[in-house]
Amino acid sequence: MDPLQMAHSGPRKKRPRQMGASMPFPPHDIKFQDLVLYILEKKMGSTRRAFLMELARKKGFRVENELSDSVTHIVAENNSGSDVLEWLQVQNVKAGSQLELLDVSWLIESMGAGKPVEMTVKHQLVSPMVKKDYSASPNPEPQMTSPLVKKISQYACQRRTTLNNFNHIFTDAFEVLAENYEFRENEASCLAFMRAASVLKSLPFTIISMKDTEGIPCLGDKVKCVIEEIIEDGESSEVKAVLNDERYQSFKLFTSVFGVGLKTSEKWFRMGFRTLSKIMSDKTLKFTPMQKAGFLYYEDLVSCVTRAEAEAVGVLVKEAVWAFLPDAFVTMTGGFRRGKKIGHDVDFLITSPGPTDEDEEQLLPKVMNLWQRKGLVLYYDLVESTFEKLKLPSRNVDALDHFQKCFLILKLHHQTVDSGRCSQQEGKTWKAIRVDLVMCPYERRAFALLGWTGSRQFERDIRRYATHERKMILDNHALYDKTKKKFLRAESEEEIFAHLGLDYIEPWERNA
Repeated sequence: MDPLQMAHSGPRKKRPRQMGASMPFPPHDIKFQDLVLYILEKKMGSTRRAFLMELARKKGFRVENELSDSVTHIVAENNSGSDVLEWLQVQNVKAGSQLELLDVSWLIESMGAGKPVEMTVKHQLVSPMVKKDYSASPNPEPQMTSPLVKKISQYACQRRTTLNNFNHIFTDAFEVLAENYEFRENEASCLAFMRAASVLKSLPFTIISMKDTEGIPCLGDKVKCVIEEIIEDGESSEVKAVLNDERYQSFKLFTSVFGVGLKTSEKWFRMGFRTLSKIMSDKTLKFTPMQKAGFLYYEDLVSCVTRAEAEAVGVLVKEAVWAFLPDAFVTMTGGFRRGKKIGHDVDFLITSPGPTDEDEEQLLPKVMNLWQRKGLVLYYDLVESTFEKLKLPSRNVDALDHFQKCFLILKLHHQTVDSGRCSQQEGKTWKAIRVDLVMCPYERRAFALLGWTGSRQFERDIRRYATHERKMILDNHALYDKTKKKFLRAESEEEIFAHLGLDYIEPWERNA
């Protein structure tokens, strides 16, 4: 187990380390001269204290064996602010305004970041005002203010979720379990673990004990059991069983092929297939054109798409679109708009204020023809718009929109990509890239942009919020107010958030 994961796990009941606080420590380089740490043994125990001291020293922190006037930060675990203040009083030490009293989560996050992280209300055991009152009184009564931790919403659209995930050890486990439930078509359990992962991704701190989960929404009993086991043992036995499960492994493999969904995976599994090579060599199976392309370009399509590759595709898309619609807006959406550095495909939203309906309908076919002449299209599937036939508003929060779309595999030549691309097959001069192009009417661009930016859980939650909290219906096409019985216009994402009474959340904060 990673040392920081061990640091998360609290005092171990199983497999204790034979390490005492009095053990001599080898010298380590001190990177942060202004910080002098003292780790409190009270309620922590000598074994865990010695482990954390050594780990912190290896990370470049100065850690004192004894409490002295040079100490700037006292780190404690399972202690309240009043507990630490009482202990300091016994030591005959005043908690001056310069002495920080911190929860161990601050140290663990700092070690994970490789440098001291910013101290927040979550980390501080005692507010500066309480310390001031305490040190000013000759015989103070220990007191503690309640941490002003902002209430966490059950909706992702009311949480800011960056790519800086402090709880990977839990969210990775939840996503494996959610995926397994999705493969088994158990929607309720899948959503339960997806929502739990989404909430934990938004937390600005690392969960290190079950006490940290108090007041956090979307954590049911099954979810908490998984969290507790990971805290205790560093892993989940249920996740381990899923990862070793033949059905899960097969579905994971089959669905990695472009064009293969759950029904096809179920069929292949029941027929006894367990490898792609056996499936491809079987003469009795019939594949769709999409699946044939998925197998043909499999190695490229399962590898990562880098930001440099995505931007190179963006250049090709803009050049082709502007050749026919010079005033068109072309926006990269999906994970790359949310700030991700890698993905599995690249999505673009195309809209234009000027064209006729015929111009809009013909744009994507014209782009395909242009790329085919240049030898850049390896596969494409053009889905015609059904927007005009759509009866708004749509109530299915997971349904695809009704705009014209093109799902394609594009040939991207290496010379069009900057450095930093994923590794390529030896001697190959191009890479197959999955690309989605969406053409939407100009007046619907804000709704389409919000919907195609994601993440999936963010979109689910903002639509759920609209329905349950605002009596509105939101989808990729429109926002309908059921109380006023009218559609609400929006020129931008900010206006949609304003209609819903939500603070605007930037795309890079929607990684829910």
